[in-house]
Amino acid sequence: MERTGRKTAYLSLLLGASMLFAACNSTPPMPVDDAPVKTNPVSITEDSSVPAASSVDPDKPLRDPTPVCLTCEAPGTLTDGNEYVEIDYSNNSDGYVMVNYLGECVKVKLQITGPDQVTYTYNLSNGYVAFPLSSGPGEYTINVAENIIDSKYSLVFGGTYSFDEISEFGPYLHPNQYVSFDSTKKTVAKGVELATGCYDEIGVITNVYDYIVKNITYDYDKAETVPSGYLSDVDSTLTSGTGICLDYAAVMCTMLRSQQIPTKLEVGYVGQDMVYHAWISIYVEDVGWLNGIIQFNGKEWSLVDPTFGSNMSDKSLKSFIGDGTNYSVKYAY
Repeated sequence: MERTGRKTAYLSLLLGASMLFAACNSTPPMPVDDAPVKTNPVSITEDSSVPAASSVDPDKPLRDPTPVCLTCEAPGTLTDGNEYVEIDYSNNSDGYVMVNYLGECVKVKLQITGPDQVTYTYNLSNGYVAFPLSSGPGEYTINVAENIIDSKYSLVFGGTYSFDEISEFGPYLHPNQYVSFDSTKKTVAKGVELATGCYDEIGVITNVYDYIVKNITYDYDKAETVPSGYLSDVDSTLTSGTGICLDYAAVMCTMLRSQQIPTKLEVGYVGQDMVYHAWISIYVEDVGWLNGIIQFNGKEWSLVDPTFGSNMSDKSLKSFIGDGTNYSVKYAY
């Protein structure tokens, strides 16, 4: 591995992750047919005669809905750092690293660049926090920088590490800054309630999606005032019944991850106007990664987005989303 200590040269950070607040910092884009936005829930169904995704099968046992809330740890087996930063990568094979800032600067940035050369930028503070290794196996560069003035930062620690055996699903089952949860969360308990009585993952996904679409509405005021670096509080969103796109995605990720269903919180651009937005992708056994929020009608998959799903009519939603090519992923958490 290679590492560097404090440097006096200023760094102008690419604040990609801190742009997340802008994902919903405007009214959700109108669909291409300019149909009015609706707040009533929608159900995407291609053929109402097709049996439900989780129809009763007397020969199939019910799925166990007991939640599994994985924890992120810093056991100290593999570490690096200096007087400003501690990096614990003991569990890199599980898809995350733990980083602890030891200094006194109020504004600190962490940047992680993986083998795909995509740089993720996070806010960092005192205390260990888990960060996902979203780019898969390979070489990662981890830099920590303190704010000097305005948007100028000074590098206080940097290291390069080879993580050759990263779990495909590890980053998307563990909690992190953007999908923060544990066994005490009400959102986890609600996920158990929605998963109870399901025979398979498809049933769980369908129930969770339908609940979110029917019970969470878009918060336009929050979208206009949310600060840079905003992080979701899933229980607050669940209780208030309102949120922005990042909140929708974090709630659904929490419910599904705690049900052992790998789920990505994806951030990128959507639509002809390239609106910054957040949505999710789910892994289903024997099917693979389903890019974009989905719903299964017993016959085929439909691409659906929970934020738009709760605020648009069926026709408008399909017109906007299309076949999924309107979505361009920039980051996955």
